[in-house]
Amino acid sequence: MITVRLLALILISVIGLSSANAVEPNEILKDPVLEQRARALSQDLRCLVCQNQSIDDSNADLARDLRVVVRDRLTAGDTDKQVMAFVVARYGEFVLLKPPVNARTSLLWSGPALVLLFGAIGLVLWFRRRGSATAEGLSADEEKRLAVLMDENTISGETEQ
Repeated sequence: MITVRLLALILISVIGLSSANAVEPNEILKDPVLEQRARALSQDLRCLVCQNQSIDDSNADLARDLRVVVRDRLTAGDTDKQVMAFVVARYGEFVLLKPPVNARTSLLWSGPALVLLFGAIGLVLWFRRRGSATAEGLSADEEKRLAVLMDENTISGETEQ
């Protein structure tokens, strides 16, 4: 029982630390303050290959290149805002995991709500049209034919019983 718990603890530890393996030892800066800033910035930048991971979590070559760029800019003396501005100027706002809300990204932020709204309107219209399909829209000839069919169905239903 103890070995099972120990194995489970080791497994959870390995899974939890797996993203820390993305930053290679030769990338880590000697200055712990700069390294902490680099890690914080890397958490806010999207891996352009993986697209659902930060560059800090990704093992892709492009993510590694971006981590190196961030660290190079920090060692050159850039502020965090200057580093982010440099990366955004080079790769566009798509590189940001949390893009700012502005005129260019308004559709990105409002898109899911608009899809939900239009879907709800479409369902309401569909159910209304479906419910209003009654005999009121039939011509006189169609009503006579429907009456005949209904009478035939009633008569055949009575004779079968």
